Amino acid sequence: MSAAAVGDGPWLDAAAGRLVRPYTVSDGRTRPTATLDLLTQVMATGTLPLGYLGPEHAQALDLCRAPVSVAEIAAHLKLPAAVTKVLLSDLVDCGALTERPPVFHHPTDRSLLEAVLDGLRRQL
Repeated sequence: MSAAAVGDGPWLDAAAGRLVRPYTVSDGRTRPTATLDLLTQVMATGTLPLGYLGPEHAQALDLCRAPVSVAEIAAHLKLPAAVTKVLLSDLVDCGALTERPPVFHHPTDRSLLEAVLDGLRRQL
């Protein structure tokens, strides 16, 4: 089952919104086992998790085909960052994801600022 099909399935309702409370998704856990912040980059390793982890885990794994930040995954899943970190740490723990700290560029790098401006212009 693809992540898109799961997102459109029984977990979301057009009128009511999310049918499952966010902390139910993480079994009530609020602390990830891996050290992740919002800018941490995660990427799928190609290793499939053993056993059942849940539809949100599958969606997160599908989003990680290329390096992506924890914040982006939380936004796509429409889950709080704390819950997303727990889900992602589950995937790191089982070897399905690899994580690395963000690469910071010099904040006054002209090419970086121009790329951000171009991206903002495309959104408007």
